[in-house]
This record gives sequence, structure tokens and C-alpha cells, in this order.
Amino acid sequence: MAKPVDMDHLARYTGGDVTLNAEILRLFDVQVTGMVGELNAVLSVRDARRWREITHTIKGAARGIGAFGMGEAAAAAEPIDPANAERAQAAIQALESEAQNVRCFIQDYLAA
Repeated sequence: MAKPVDMDHLARYTGGDVTLNAEILRLFDVQVTGMVGELNAVLSVRDARRWREITHTIKGAARGIGAFGMGEAAAAAEPIDPANAERAQAAIQALESEAQNVRCFIQDYLAA
């Protein structure tokens, strides 16, 4: 099974600098956790524009650090209309699951 974050991919941007990796991973975790949480509020008001903005941002950020599973979950969520509450809620659950996998990976990486 692939790791939640492809560190070889991230190293292409950081040169493998452990301190820089840690800083980027910390920032990603904080920002993306907030954005995934914000999707529930967006769902409740059915703001399709904001839904697309958040999912698109998560997709780019996740792919940028090598969290490809999370990037794919965000890509799948992006075209969903939050007026379709059932599909949108399922997409949020998929993103939350991927975010948890990435968060655990990041915590392990930072603890090492």
C-alpha cells in the first residue's frame, strides 16, 4: 500500500531538507484540516462556488506535497453540487478519511 504522502515527490521541491519538509507538512496539515472542516459549513448553505474553491485548493495542495490519495478525493469532490447533500456528505467523509491518513503520516514523520 502506498504511503499517504510521497516523500520522494515532496523532496523534488525541498531538496530533501528535513526541516523544510517538516514545515511544509505542518502547514499543510493545519490548513487542509481547516478547509475540510469548512466544507461542512459550505454544505449547510449549499454554496457551490465556495465548495469548488475549497476542493480545488485542497486538490492542488495535496498533489503539491505528494498526498495523491487526498488529491484524488478532492478531485472527485470538486464537481459535486453541495445541493446534493448525500453526495457532498460522502465526499466530505472521503476527504476526512484521507486527511486522517495524511495527518497520522505527518505526525509519525515529525516524531521521527
